[in-house]
Amino acid sequence: MCTQSPYISFYMAKQKAKRQREVVVPTPFEEARDELFQQIMQCGVIGANSEHQSEWFRETFAYLADRYHELTPAQLTELRTLGERFVQPPKSGPAQSQSESASAA
Repeated sequence: MCTQSPYISFYMAKQKAKRQREVVVPTPFEEARDELFQQIMQCGVIGANSEHQSEWFRETFAYLADRYHELTPAQLTELRTLGERFVQPPKSGPAQSQSESASAA
């Protein structure tokens, strides 16, 4: 006959209650920003001439304003600023320009 000791349950590890992770839903601004950056990468806007970039931004922001009607005009302006900065070529720092001039000499 096998009997369990009352001390066995005392020493056994307790099961931790599993907590449900909260799902973080992105805001419409975050969704629009992510979609904008994705479209910039896919459409080859980086490196295009400035006339084509401005035309692309004009058409894309008409679409984004329609798709994300929750966004305010200020948020759309902020998105456009982010997008325009994103497509600009990287700025060369002082260390990079010095190394380029040294290699040219």
